[in-house]
Parts: sequence; C-alpha cells; structure tokens
Amino acid sequence: MMVAPAEINVQGELRHNEPMSRHTSWRVGGPAESYFVPASIEDLQLFLRDLDDDVPLFWFGVGSNLLVREGGLPGVVIAAAKLLRDLERVDHYVVRAGAGVACTQLARQCIRWGLGPSEFFAGIPGTVGGALAMNAGAHGGETWERVESVRTIDRAGEIHERAPAEYSVSYRNVTGPQNEWFLEATFRFDPSATASMENLNAMLDRRKRTQPLGLPSCGSVFRNPEGDHAARLIEAAGLKGSSIGGAEVSDKHANFIINRGDATATDIEELIEHVRQTVLETHGVGLVHEVRIIGEVSQ
Repeated sequence: MMVAPAEINVQGELRHNEPMSRHTSWRVGGPAESYFVPASIEDLQLFLRDLDDDVPLFWFGVGSNLLVREGGLPGVVIAAAKLLRDLERVDHYVVRAGAGVACTQLARQCIRWGLGPSEFFAGIPGTVGGALAMNAGAHGGETWERVESVRTIDRAGEIHERAPAEYSVSYRNVTGPQNEWFLEATFRFDPSATASMENLNAMLDRRKRTQPLGLPSCGSVFRNPEGDHAARLIEAAGLKGSSIGGAEVSDKHANFIINRGDATATDIEELIEHVRQTVLETHGVGLVHEVRIIGEVSQ
C-alpha cells in the first residue's frame, strides 16, 4: 500500500499546495504538492522512512539558485535548512558547518577564528548545502577545495559519512551517491593563509556595487565558459536591459535576471532562453545554466 505524505505523522509542519513563490529568491513558482518542514533530524528520518519510494522528493535550501515553473512540484519538498545551522570549530584549522548555514555567516565566523582562505564564501549567495551541491565559488575559491568530509541523509532516513573521494567534482558540478542530501560538511583551512575581515568587506562592497542585490534574482544565471565570463558575452551581445514580461536582464550585471515585480516563472525561463540563443548566434558560445530549473509546465 502506498504511503502518501498526508498519511504520515510528523512533529514538524506538513503543508499542501504550498506556493513556492513564497520561498524562492526570484519570488516566482507554482505550488509544491506537499511541503515538509521537519522539527528535528529524527522527525526527518521518520518521515523519510514512512514515505513511499514512488513519491518524488526534492530537497530545498533557501531557493537562491532555483526557478520553479508555474505548474509546481509533484511529490514532497523538504525544507530542512532551519535545522542545519550548527557552526563549530572542531580543531585549529577545521570547521563543521550545517547545510543550512549561510555562506556569508561561515565566511565571517572563519575570519573571526583567523581561518583562511575563507573570504570567498561571502561571495556565495546561499547556504552551505547549496554550495556543496554545485561546488559554488567566488573570487577564485571553490567550496570543495576545502571539504574534508560530509554527512548526508538518504531516502530511507539513513545518515552517511562521506569522503570527497566519493564525489566527482568540477566547475559548478558535483555528482555522488544517488538520492542523498547534504546535512553538514567539515572544512579544513590552510594554516599558511591569512584571513582578513577587510578583504571580506571589500568583496561584499564590490557585490553591492556590481550586482542588483535589492531586487529579486537568483544570482548568476549562467556558468562562466572556460576562459571568459558569461556577463561579458551577454553584455557584448547587447542584451543588458532586455525584458520579457516582468523579467529583465540587469543593467548592473548582465548575468543577473531580475524580477521587476510582476514577472512569472515563464517570463524568466523565456528570457533565459532568449539570452542563451542570442549569445550563441552572436559569439558562437553555448552558455550553460547555473540556475536549476524544475517543476511542471503550467497547462
């Protein structure tokens, strides 16, 4: 007998037809069929153990690199980031961070502890879990360069300790054991590197000057092609300020698409494709999405 989410007893919140527009940084997206906010790791484990294997499952962080189509998401969205915010120093050069810890928080605390190089984490607009999932990076640093180990949870609610060797990691791409999600990571920093709050603040000031941080966006839409920058290619193709519906290529940073207030997920997806196609025709370069596009197309 199939066990549906509505039939599972939980301690946390289990909502149905939850609009994902409430949770994504673009402020768009159709409903999740079920949206689970666990009260504890044990609550999450019990929920996963009771959930039928045929029910689609999507692990959700803070929605900063995600476009959810208007048709929404079937199955269950698990929003466990609030549980996973522990941040501690394990030894002189090692830090353990929960998947829900903001990368900017990780950077600031590591600098207080004198651990470097850690400033680059401040340039990542999301959480540790999201950074692990895509090998996020900024200012010349990448997440998995610092990873010593990770803890994950699988669909059966079992927790695993994993080493970096169990993952294939490249630029903005990570593949590893299937149907597992990150709970935390242990990072090792370099004793020869000097951490600097001044450098971190300079990075944050540069972000404010060069990125449209006050408007709904997902951060960088496209990965940088080898030897070039997506923003340069988009700007050189004359696409700054281009719009479809309420979606617009930022005048401040060409690799950002912003929601002017009334954009739909369809507007944004169509503008992404317009930018990709125009850059291909203009420069002969096929840009690859950094943003993750998921969900059903609205009928």
